[in-house]
Amino acid sequence: MITARPFALAALFSATFALPAAAHHGWGGYDSGQVLTLTGTVQQIASDNPHAMLNLQADGKVWHVVLAPPSRMNARGLPADTIKAGQTVTVVGYPAKADPTEMRAERITAADKTIELR
Repeated sequence: MITARPFALAALFSATFALPAAAHHGWGGYDSGQVLTLTGTVQQIASDNPHAMLNLQADGKVWHVVLAPPSRMNARGLPADTIKAGQTVTVVGYPAKADPTEMRAERITAADKTIELR
């Protein structure tokens, strides 16, 4: 006989692991009413899924910049491995609401190419 308890536990377990993914892709943690444009020097880049990310020295701080997934950057003509530490780039995007040194980039200019990321 099937009881409700195992089903309820399975549903709770599944929901627990689904929440971070839903929260991440909502982009609600960024202020889309404020557009930032930063030009600076790449300190570090990671081109891992789900999103490439870079640390950018700009305006006297190090910014954590969330980019597009590596597959999208590649498809649009700017593979993440094109961007190197020490390179100057410009990013345009939205600041994080909770972290004053994080932003979600909508556009990046690097290696003489401007790429729309979203």
